[in-house]
Amino acid sequence: MAKTIVVKQIGSPIRRPGKQRQTLIGLGLNKMHRTRELEDTPSVRGMINSIPHMVEIVEEKG
Repeated sequence: MAKTIVVKQIGSPIRRPGKQRQTLIGLGLNKMHRTRELEDTPSVRGMINSIPHMVEIVEEKG
């Protein structure tokens, strides 16, 4: 089974550059305090690292 991480949106996309909004959409997040379980891959980690002020890793599984 692949490793997964649970990501939570903690920042609003209001008044953020379009690239950051698109990154949130790519992660499957669109509203505050929503969580999403994602596969732990380098591309997902890169997306999370590009917007660390808007998301947090809640839990790592696997």
